[in-house]
Amino acid sequence: MASNPVLERADFDIVPGSSGVMTLRGTVNKSAILLILTIVAAAYTWTATRGGYATAGMGYTMVGAILGFILALVTTFKQSWAPVTAPAYALCEGLFVGGISAMYEAKTGGITIQAVMLTFGTFAGMLFLFQGNILRATPMFMKVVIGATLGIFVTYLLGMVLSLFHINGLNNAIFGAGQFGIIFSVAVVIIAALNLIIDFEFIKQASDSGSAPKYMEWYGAFGLLVTVVWLYISILRLLANLNGNNR
Repeated sequence: MASNPVLERADFDIVPGSSGVMTLRGTVNKSAILLILTIVAAAYTWTATRGGYATAGMGYTMVGAILGFILALVTTFKQSWAPVTAPAYALCEGLFVGGISAMYEAKTGGITIQAVMLTFGTFAGMLFLFQGNILRATPMFMKVVIGATLGIFVTYLLGMVLSLFHINGLNNAIFGAGQFGIIFSVAVVIIAALNLIIDFEFIKQASDSGSAPKYMEWYGAFGLLVTVVWLYISILRLLANLNGNNR
């Protein structure tokens, strides 16, 4: 039902011992909590990196990226653990986002606030389009977005594998500040934004079903955070490319 891989494996069966069912308001509240945790952790790494502790800041960034990836996998396969793993994931992603943001800010001053504003603006725009029934996650819409999303991540993975053999042509092309890199970055931002529509649809259908267990509020909020972070990083990279900074 959702192109976001962490939302595709959702289990709508209420398990014994679970209290209550998933609601839209509950998911919104959980999303706000995860966002706050992400911002707090990001501020910590940002302050460390920008305050003369760049080495420590980059260390936090790497730890956040690795632990965040592990927690994302755990949460995806064990949705019932989401009340614990989702907040932990938000903190780890915050460490990662804060460090990456500080790195780009050092190269191009003012780029971070632009990326933040564009991310929230895009989120609000997608939510408006969804609530107004202008964009909905139809089967064809989902097929296109899923295919494009998988294509992007396969490209990322291929570039990573090739770089291990010191073949950096692909990474230089898609992450560079050249014309192709900018076009690719724009495409990634668009696809990330469209993933929000499918995330909204998932949360709405799961909440309306009346059969999703309460912990799915955390799981839905977690999946939405994954997309928002991806969107933010993509916008940050696009702005860097437009300013001539490719790394």
